[in-house]
Amino acid sequence: MPCSSAGAARFARRLAERNRTGGARAIKRNVAICLAAGWLGYAVLPWYGVGRDGILALAWLATYPDAASAPALVQALAHGRAWLLPIGLALALPLATLTLPREHPAFGRLLVAGGALGLIFAAIAGFGIINSGPRWGWVAAMFGDARQPGFGVGAVITVGALVMLFANGIAARGNFRGDAFIAGSLTVIVALIAMFVAFPVAGVLLSAVQDADGNFTIQRFVERILADNVWGLGCIAGGTSCGVAWNTIFLGILAAVFSTALGLAFALIATRTTFRWKKGLRVLTILPIITPPFVISLALIILFGRTGIVTGWLGVLFDIPRSRWLYGLPGVLIAQVLSFTPVAFMVLIGVVEGISPSLEEASQTLGAKAAKTFRTVTWPLMRPGIASALLLGFVESLADFGNPLVLGGNYEVLSTQIYFAIVGAAYDPGRAAMLAVVLLFFTLGAFWVQNRWLGETSYVTVTGKGDAGLTAALPRGVRWLCYATALPWAVFTLTIYGIILVGGFVHDMGRGDMTFTWRHYLTAFQVEQTGHGLFFSGSAWQSFFTTIQVSAIAAPLTAAIGLLTAWLLARQRFAGRRAFEFATMMSFAIPGTVIGVAYIVAFNVPPIEITGTGMILVICFVFRNMPVGTRAGLAALAQIDKSLDEASLTLGGRSATTLFRVVLPLLRPAIVATLVFSFVHAMTAVSAIIFLVSARYNMATAYIGSRVEAGEYALAIAYSSVLIVVMLLSILLIQFAVGQRKLGRRAPAVSLGTA
Repeated sequence: MPCSSAGAARFARRLAERNRTGGARAIKRNVAICLAAGWLGYAVLPWYGVGRDGILALAWLATYPDAASAPALVQALAHGRAWLLPIGLALALPLATLTLPREHPAFGRLLVAGGALGLIFAAIAGFGIINSGPRWGWVAAMFGDARQPGFGVGAVITVGALVMLFANGIAARGNFRGDAFIAGSLTVIVALIAMFVAFPVAGVLLSAVQDADGNFTIQRFVERILADNVWGLGCIAGGTSCGVAWNTIFLGILAAVFSTALGLAFALIATRTTFRWKKGLRVLTILPIITPPFVISLALIILFGRTGIVTGWLGVLFDIPRSRWLYGLPGVLIAQVLSFTPVAFMVLIGVVEGISPSLEEASQTLGAKAAKTFRTVTWPLMRPGIASALLLGFVESLADFGNPLVLGGNYEVLSTQIYFAIVGAAYDPGRAAMLAVVLLFFTLGAFWVQNRWLGETSYVTVTGKGDAGLTAALPRGVRWLCYATALPWAVFTLTIYGIILVGGFVHDMGRGDMTFTWRHYLTAFQVEQTGHGLFFSGSAWQSFFTTIQVSAIAAPLTAAIGLLTAWLLARQRFAGRRAFEFATMMSFAIPGTVIGVAYIVAFNVPPIEITGTGMILVICFVFRNMPVGTRAGLAALAQIDKSLDEASLTLGGRSATTLFRVVLPLLRPAIVATLVFSFVHAMTAVSAIIFLVSARYNMATAYIGSRVEAGEYALAIAYSSVLIVVMLLSILLIQFAVGQRKLGRRAPAVSLGTA
């Protein structure tokens, strides 16, 4: 035993020394790369934006290095922009680390000081001086009537290098076990969230405590937030309606419960039954998520509106009078459940597949009936997925804009009220900001309730060991309940999409003209043969190509940032972790209308001047959809034993190696869910992009919305049906490219009692 203990101690010392040496080499290499990139951006590349076509057009080389295209060093020394000089001085500070050993106490301090000072100087230079002059009096006193355009590629590279120098300095000082990958990942994500979530939203929310003249006043905020139209209970006291806050909560709870229940029913049928058409159900559950929300609302109006098809049949057959029951809570709820059930399904199917069959097999071997096994083993292990699905459904309902706009009628919710406060005749950004604060409070409450429900319970079922258990079939009662819940909804969904499919091939379904025609598809997607080749003359091609390009760029970025964030939250312990987790959900909680306006206000002036570009659309989609990847990743990681990570680290693997070679293969369901969700939501987003599209970068939903507004319903449906086909093919491609998670289990779902 002493020999064994001594050998273990020696092994531990050698392992610690190897990890320390490898970490030191990695930090030294990272510092050299960051310094090279930082000086490239500061002393070589254009510091400011170089025009509409960007740096890749190379047109700036003809006048380089003039005042428009010069790097920061030349701008400071030759063009009178001395406020850029301190950035270079801060960037020079870490150069001393190239001659210092990694163990030297000054090594980490120089990196942290250089990175932090450089970022502070860059922020002061960027935000203190814009194209209309200095923002602050002390800046004007120092530099006079100074002006500058927005930052360009040189500034972006330099700021990124400063962030990474700061992160490597933190790791060099012993934080995060000296792991530069963890420190860098966390620092970069915090910086991105601060810049593209907190900064723009804070600018809008600031107006909640301002009066019409821009002066700060708490009294005005209190008056707004306590108004009767926000918290009134007139519906309970016999009035016509409740306040907009109660309407939103009630709708959110109903949408979350119904969509989660349906998503769970579909997930159980797909994984735990021998249902013949389960593959068809998988495809069917995805259809609503790949459709613009107001198109589903339009199909519901064609079916159940006052002049709808079903409404007319009921009047003829049963003498039921026509009504407007669809416009209000029932119609919005139906449309939201159609839209959100696929999200719940994609989150829950990975959780259901991850439950260890050996646990259920052990329960039934010990004499438990199928119903008791499901109640005491299967159901508790699904709690993380159910909690995530409920949270996503509730938050999505709160932020939904398209369905309440079309079907809301007199049922007012926060998202539409924020929209009308911004773009309506009574322009009131203060009221919009106050309503956004209420919405954010609701999201924080849902986040807290979810954490209280899950508690500190362990839900680990994937341990890295082979699992040869047979997946237990559902109890008879649960199975038939799933069938009774999911199959009628599947038929209803098919009917909705039948309307969408047929509506593009008839003159005007809404007015009863069912004559077949190709006119709508030709108007949108006509292609002509000319002497110079094919000419895409259809009116929808420009928005279609832009939408595909933006979505294809945003989806992998969303998955990468979202899943990396989930891994940091689930596997690392650091100060402020709860606040960081809440910050990742912030962009999902704020309505798209507020995000759109916030982005215009924040990014229409230097230093980040990207309004009207495709970049602002990509950034908006990445940080709007990132929380879905984070929640899906957290639900999947809750089932994966940490001993897998520890085993990899024990064998000498660094954190990056462990993440990419051990954890990511087990996260394939979450990867698929995130890629699919982010891609199709970028294709079908409505609220945020209304404010962000431009003539050059128009999106499909903006085009469809303009057609609906013009009364061209058939053209809107035709375009939507094309998008559905394209997104369905894209989803299949994503699932094929990512593949399935291999857990070493036998596949058939067979009841042990039957066997």
